[in-house]
Amino acid sequence: MLKLVDLIKLAGVQLHDFKIHCAIGEGNPLDAFFDGTWKLWQETQNQKNFECSQILSLIYLGPSQWLFAGIYEVLGVKVGRPDRPSGFTYDTREVGGLEHLTGRAIVAFDKKFRASYLRGDKWADSLLVSSIREERMTIGEFPGFNSVLLSFQQIRTVVRESHASWKAALGNVSGVYVITETTTGKQYVGSAYGGVGIWQRWSSYAKNGHGGNVELRALLDAKGADHAQKLQFALLEVCDINSSDDYIIGRECHWKAALRTIGFGLNRN
Repeated sequence: MLKLVDLIKLAGVQLHDFKIHCAIGEGNPLDAFFDGTWKLWQETQNQKNFECSQILSLIYLGPSQWLFAGIYEVLGVKVGRPDRPSGFTYDTREVGGLEHLTGRAIVAFDKKFRASYLRGDKWADSLLVSSIREERMTIGEFPGFNSVLLSFQQIRTVVRESHASWKAALGNVSGVYVITETTTGKQYVGSAYGGVGIWQRWSSYAKNGHGGNVELRALLDAKGADHAQKLQFALLEVCDINSSDDYIIGRECHWKAALRTIGFGLNRN
C-alpha cells in the first residue's frame, strides 16, 4: 500500500513541522465532517495541542481505519473556546489541491495507544492508504425505517444536502418520532400529520433544534442553542402520509404513555 504522505507530496503539498490529529471521541468528529463544520471542530481544543505549522487530519472510522480529512496550516491560537473561557481556539486554513484525497482516502493505521496528537516525523510512514473512494464520504443512503437513528448534526447534514434517498423516504410518510436528550435520557415524543411528512417536520428541527416545540425551545433557552448537539432523533412509528390526523395523534398519545414522557420526559401534555 502507498503511504499517505507520498500521495500528498505528489499533489504538490509539502509537509513540514506537522502533527497528525487522530480525531476520535467526544462530539463525533465524523458527524462534524459530514456537516461541514470539521474545521471549526478541530480548531476548538481543550489543550494547546497544535504547536506546529501544519495539521494532518484523520477521523476514526473503525479498528485501524481512518478517513483523511485534509491538511491545515496553523495561523495562530488564542486562549478560550467559543463555549467556555478555558481551552484554546486555533486559527487554521485548509491547504488546497488535495480534493482528490480529502474525504476519499481511507487510511490504515494500527494505532493501539491513546495519544491523539502525534509527531508527524515519527508516525507519517505508518499511514498507509488502503483505498480511495470514488466520491467524498457522506452520511450514506437511507438505511430503512427501522434503522433510523440520527444525531442533530446528522439531521442537519441530510437536510442541508437534501439527500435524495432520505428525502424520498421521509417525505412520503407521516408518523411518530422520539427526540432524546442524550445527557439526561429525557425524551420528547412528537408527530407529523395533516399531509406533512417526517422530512418536512425534521427539516424544521434542523434549523434551530427545537422546531417550534414549546418544550424543546424552553430546554435550549435554558441550556443554550449549542445544547441541540445533545439531541438524538429516531422513528417510533411510520404511517401513511394520508392517515387521518386523529389516528396519528392517537398513536402519538400511545407512545407518550408508553415512554412516560409526560411527567418524566420533555412532553408537557
